[in-house]
Amino acid sequence: MSANSLAVDVSRIEGDRATSKQDEVAVEEPLEIQLCSAQAAGAAARSVSITMRTPGDDEELALGFLFSEGIITTRTRIAAVTRPGEPDPVTGQRNVVRVELGPDEPIDFARLERHFYTTSSCGVCGKASLDALRVAGAQSLAECATRFSREVIAGLPDRLREHQRVFAKTGGLHAAAVFGPDGEIVLVREDVGRHNAVDKVVGALLRQERLPAHGLGLLVSGRASFELMQKALVAGIPLLAAVGAPSSLAVELAREFGMTLIGFLRRGTFNVYAGGERVV
Repeated sequence: MSANSLAVDVSRIEGDRATSKQDEVAVEEPLEIQLCSAQAAGAAARSVSITMRTPGDDEELALGFLFSEGIITTRTRIAAVTRPGEPDPVTGQRNVVRVELGPDEPIDFARLERHFYTTSSCGVCGKASLDALRVAGAQSLAECATRFSREVIAGLPDRLREHQRVFAKTGGLHAAAVFGPDGEIVLVREDVGRHNAVDKVVGALLRQERLPAHGLGLLVSGRASFELMQKALVAGIPLLAAVGAPSSLAVELAREFGMTLIGFLRRGTFNVYAGGERVV
């Protein structure tokens, strides 16, 4: 077993024939994200989220999640990122990431407890979700001058597939990538959860001190949800392109905050749902 894929025995059925073979499946395991502050000496770390993820880039996932929730606003707030505890006896994976903030860095745990409003199953209405972004001080990207050509956008899915190492083996992962106006893929992350893949990308950009990422676009392999648009907005990424369909709230968010939203990006065609002025 590798960190992110596992070979399993399967029976392949073709008509009335059954044959035995091995298939690679994506690994899915829980990751606990803990947060603590050096402000309170000896204070215990607090668990703030448990997510099912594909192992790999776990520290980036934790940092991206905390950045998207407004708990970390700059890399300078981070004192340390550690992997406490013993490895899982079966898989050998360490399934905890602990992020320690520096002294004089207070933690708003109440804000973290409210982060679930972004999930599509929470039942919170669209107006309340958008209001929460306004209260959090999300900045409009309407003045961001970065432009992307139609040709660059149309060619993105093929470029993304060239980088999807685990997907090629398993067919079971989402991918998120950031790219420049020239179409160059800057970095790619994969995960069983589309939101985790985006958090890994945002965490990587945070570590590289490239946020806000006003000069980049974000490509996701699935649909465009409100949650993914929110993460792009907080990261300062002005354009999100999705292979699948957008949700109504994703369209509303993009239009209100001056973002470009592209959906159904397949076989050289796509729909522009907001911010068409960036597509040249």
